[in-house]
Amino acid sequence: MKSRETDFTTGKPAQLILSFYWPLLMTSMLQQFYNFADTWIVGQGLGDDALAAVGNMGSLFFLIVGFSFGIANGFGVLIAQSYGAGNIEALKHRMAGVIELGIVISVFLSVFSVAFLPHALRLLQTDEIIMADSLKYGYIIFGGLSSGICYNVSAAVLRALGDSKTPLKAIVISSVLNVSLNCFFIFGMGMGVEGVAIATIVAQVISAAFCIYRLSRIPVIHLQKEHFKNENKIFFELLANGLPMAFMNSITAVGCMVVQYFVNGYGVVYTAAYAACSKYLNLFMNPASTAGNAMSAYTSQNYGAGEFVRIRDGLKVTLSIAGITYLLLGSLMVFFPGFLARILLQGSAQIRLACMFLPRCGIMMIFVDVLFVVRNCVQGMGKPMLPMASGILEMFLRIFVISFLMSRLGFKATAYAEISAWIGALAVNAFALNKYLSPLVAGEKSEAAESAEETIIHGRWRNKLHGTF
Repeated sequence: MKSRETDFTTGKPAQLILSFYWPLLMTSMLQQFYNFADTWIVGQGLGDDALAAVGNMGSLFFLIVGFSFGIANGFGVLIAQSYGAGNIEALKHRMAGVIELGIVISVFLSVFSVAFLPHALRLLQTDEIIMADSLKYGYIIFGGLSSGICYNVSAAVLRALGDSKTPLKAIVISSVLNVSLNCFFIFGMGMGVEGVAIATIVAQVISAAFCIYRLSRIPVIHLQKEHFKNENKIFFELLANGLPMAFMNSITAVGCMVVQYFVNGYGVVYTAAYAACSKYLNLFMNPASTAGNAMSAYTSQNYGAGEFVRIRDGLKVTLSIAGITYLLLGSLMVFFPGFLARILLQGSAQIRLACMFLPRCGIMMIFVDVLFVVRNCVQGMGKPMLPMASGILEMFLRIFVISFLMSRLGFKATAYAEISAWIGALAVNAFALNKYLSPLVAGEKSEAAESAEETIIHGRWRNKLHGTF
């Protein structure tokens, strides 16, 4: 079988990153597509109230799934560092630890989220008009959470090994299945939001199974019984890197939940408009977020190999991608907000609110696009604490801005809450990048200069001994 793994420690950074990035981007865009398709089908097939019910689950879903996604990426960083360093035994032991911890975490999160769902929806001031649908959708989504976590962990390990094509194939299959089942359940069988949730779970099961099959075919991670006999330090290493990344996502989600709380307090019209705006924001941030994921895998392998100058060179490539996508997609939000809003929303009041949000965030989206790249670079070096601190800052900025401005500016405050969070988080992560990467690059350059100088001196002595100096 032809190997799909990529060694990021040799070769031209731009060529390696771009060849890894495109399948990764297509994977991520397809995920966004079927989330977008869910929203469109619900809005057009079931109406704005049903759309509000599904959208109302967005912040809760991000809280739980974001936690699992963060911890999966944290595990993936250590897998990539072992792979980059060529330490296959350490890689296998860490892989076994990932499997064991993944099972425990998925069961815990699923039980926890289902048990506390009604309480969480009440805390969010969920309108009684959409409460029943929110519960139907939430119980199914969180009840099947293990399938999504399994995919996230499997895909993170594949990306750590430089394979971005297998997750793409998995998502192609599951996206087609998801959209088809959505149409069948809603338009064919007349089901409500529960049909959308069931379709999502089935699609996640298929994508997870596809990735697991591919992992089982990779010789470098064929595991034996002894690899599961791990000392506690293996689990500590994995959790020490995974939990800060998981908490960063969840802490950020808490800020989003507070914004959702204030939005819901203004009624279903605000909730539906915010749901549509959030979908667009996630969709248009996606190319830069994917560049960040590519940077994480690239950084992790090179950090394990001690190739720090290559990390800096890769950073230039991914920041260029982020800049280009900002110019293209930010412009759509600025110049065509009404067109975008009418694709997802039917009510004129909801469309008017969306037209307040989209241009403001579109202009300032460069901050979050750069944030994705810089933060993933820091995390890829195995330095998750300052990025976690930036998540705390994001939460406080969102809460402060929305609580201070919502009563004064109305729906516009939701955009300003996002923008302030992006700027604050970027400042912390830019500081972290300079703190951790700059000394390593300077040290590697110094060593290279000393090595070159020694080579010249030795060459001169050899020439002298041969009478040619």
